[in-house]
Amino acid sequence: MAEETLERKIVMSSQSKRVQDSDQPNGRYANYFTVGHNAFEFLFDFGQIHSEGRPAPLHTRIITTPVYAKTFLALLQESIDQHEQNFGAIPNVET
Repeated sequence: MAEETLERKIVMSSQSKRVQDSDQPNGRYANYFTVGHNAFEFLFDFGQIHSEGRPAPLHTRIITTPVYAKTFLALLQESIDQHEQNFGAIPNVET
């Protein structure tokens, strides 16, 4: 039985243009995250901690407005709720 994937997208402009040559964006694994903000924007940094426990250099930074950061939070929470309904509770990770 094929799994269904729920995906919601937010498009900031109808003038958006594809900037990649492939049909799919590049995927990067992340198990290390930081979030920063100021009055005008949120910064989401993603990286990967190696088995030695040291963080690798960050590989991706997403910069967005507070409005879109809040929308991202709502979409992420909706996705987590759906995942837990389908697969059970996700345990918390100690930080």
